Amino acid sequence: MSAPAWPVRLTFRRTARELKAEFDDGSSGAVDFVSLRENSPSAAVQGHGSGPKPVQPPVPADITVERAEPVGRYAVRIIFSDGHSSGLYTWDLLKRLTASA
Repeated sequence: MSAPAWPVRLTFRRTARELKAEFDDGSSGAVDFVSLRENSPSAAVQGHGSGPKPVQPPVPADITVERAEPVGRYAVRIIFSDGHSSGLYTWDLLKRLTASA
């Protein structure tokens, strides 16, 4: 079993409204802020338990990231302009959302 990829650079690009990520295995890519917010790992977005995901209001097209805070050595908490800040984006999740090669 190989070690999970580790992010070497996360760049929140306000003008492009995207997160660009580069990983130590050479993979990199980007995800727009709307998709990042829609895929929040929080229970409010994903649901509690095995039931269906709760219905979410549409994410504003002009949503931005206000700031990001590291959580230990495994994740980052992203604070969005709509006030959403629950849910921890693990490195594995960020790689799935951003990596293209």
